[in-house]
Amino acid sequence: MAEKAVILDAQAVRRALVRIAHEIVERNKGTEDVVLVGIRTRGVYLARRLSDMIASFEEERVPVGSVDVTHYRDDRRGPVKSGQPFREPRIQSAEIPVPVVNRRVVLVDDVLYTGRTVRAAMDALIDVGRPRSIQLAVLIDRGHRELPIRPDYVGKNVPTSRSEAVAVMMREVDGVDRVVIEEETDTALDESGG
Repeated sequence: MAEKAVILDAQAVRRALVRIAHEIVERNKGTEDVVLVGIRTRGVYLARRLSDMIASFEEERVPVGSVDVTHYRDDRRGPVKSGQPFREPRIQSAEIPVPVVNRRVVLVDDVLYTGRTVRAAMDALIDVGRPRSIQLAVLIDRGHRELPIRPDYVGKNVPTSRSEAVAVMMREVDGVDRVVIEEETDTALDESGG
């Protein structure tokens, strides 16, 4: 993949998150019963930043948890038995410091694409308890949905082609805050037989 364009630099990432933080507080009429749950990996860092930002103007810290969707994906490949799709046994994949029952949970992820990751995250969350509501906050919405999932909070809508990828870099993992569009190079197509 070759970098095609910078979508957001560090300042733009910060501005998008500040706006989302304010929208979360406004929509929920405060922070009471709100929990931020980041989808691993970058969604967790985004959720922590949102909690910090909300604390800076609400003087109350919103609890932050995480969810790992690995065992909840419906598009994982595996052996098929008797015509049934392979499913791994579900295991506790959420680390949330407070009960989610009757709370307003805001799932946080870096990029929304097909919607399958979000669906898996909702399944993992429901296994923990039944929230009052589940909202979705994403830094980038790139389109190409395969499921009827729509974000409540969006940092930036970025129309992309399927041959492109959106790479979110965060200082906690990558040493820099930046979002770029990457495109398959001819070399990558040749090597993959495409």
